[in-house]
Amino acid sequence: RGGARGQAGMEPAEGSGALDFHGDEEIIEVVELGPPGPGETDDLAAEMDDVDFEDEGAEEPDGEAWETEDDEGLEDGMEAQDDSEVTFSLHSASVFCVSLDPKTNTLAVTGGEDDKAFVWRLSDGELLFECSGHKDSVTCAGFSHDSVFVATGDMSGLIKVWRVDTKEEVWSFEVGDLEWMEWHPQAHVLLAGTADGNSWMWKIPSGDCKTFQGPACPATCGKILPDGKRAVVGYEDGTMRIWDLKQGTSLHVLKGQDGHQDPLTCVASNQDGSLILTGSVDCHAKLVNSATGKVVCVFKMESVAPKAPASEGEEAESNSVESLGFCNVMPLAAVGYLDGTLAIYDLSTQSLRHKCQHESGIVQLLWEENSAVVYTCSLDGAVRLWDARSGKMISEYRGHSAEILDFAVNKDASIVVTTSGDHQAKVFCVQRPDR
Repeated sequence: RGGARGQAGMEPAEGSGALDFHGDEEIIEVVELGPPGPGETDDLAAEMDDVDFEDEGAEEPDGEAWETEDDEGLEDGMEAQDDSEVTFSLHSASVFCVSLDPKTNTLAVTGGEDDKAFVWRLSDGELLFECSGHKDSVTCAGFSHDSVFVATGDMSGLIKVWRVDTKEEVWSFEVGDLEWMEWHPQAHVLLAGTADGNSWMWKIPSGDCKTFQGPACPATCGKILPDGKRAVVGYEDGTMRIWDLKQGTSLHVLKGQDGHQDPLTCVASNQDGSLILTGSVDCHAKLVNSATGKVVCVFKMESVAPKAPASEGEEAESNSVESLGFCNVMPLAAVGYLDGTLAIYDLSTQSLRHKCQHESGIVQLLWEENSAVVYTCSLDGAVRLWDARSGKMISEYRGHSAEILDFAVNKDASIVVTTSGDHQAKVFCVQRPDR
């Protein structure tokens, strides 16, 4: 997904061993998600007495055992505060992706740079099963619409599908280098885009296959529209195509002035699929009518100050659209940028409504399903909730000691699950006074 995720580094950074100091002492399981009942706190205290923390650092006063000499580039106190309820620590490298099972919202699947993917329980971080056999970083993972299957895909293009109840692998296939992967919203059909410009569609588990040939450059992002009959795919050359999934034909191609000047990074549609939003490295977000393929308007992020010319050996500040999405309950769209700007646009007036500034780049944003609240995760390791009507921050949650690379929100917006460069996935309970 280029951009923030690329900056956050798919390659292990030098000195990435710096974070290996916490062995098992970092895994503290919290099973109760609710407030403890009477007497339960005592049980927990008693249980904690039985926990055998390894001798190393046990004598040291509180906190010191966790410090290391070279937390390269970590902000001070970045890991001091942990608002999370559950931490999943089975990954041994950066965790790149997470999805929740749509039916019950009780399971997560995570994939990481350790070539591993795991299906685990949100309530206590308990492992259900490992999706084994990947040979490269697992960058895509997701459950089918009915939570019957889970699919995992690695960078080299090996895609595997497992049956969740039996924990058995039912299908696998190898394509070129994988860029994105998504389940169909109503059927056991999987769609994926690869670096050769193709998009692939399979029936699962039979494996019946169709391909959609794009330009000779990576298909960088894709989304099946809510009608389940069309998909929109963005490409590295700045073009976008709307495909008819049944016919295998392209209904609309946006290129040249209608396309972007730089690679597409993300694409989203509104709830009824009538509008599409595309984001690009060129810092533009284009609103497109999906029926006509016409650009309705372009949201440009104007630079506040003219960029100072980069001095020698210094890279010019780069910016790009990293993530975007539509609000379901008001005519609003949110666009998140690598420079840390969250822009809320009013679709009815096609104007900028709010600018919410983050300290560091936004990796991803998600709208709450039934309200005008936007969630963002960023390179500073925090999750933030924003009221899109006022542009004010509602709350922020911390716990990771490195950048957040992906996150998911459950249906009733009570739980956020994050994955990070600190090798962990975390579950946060979101409590909001207004609910």
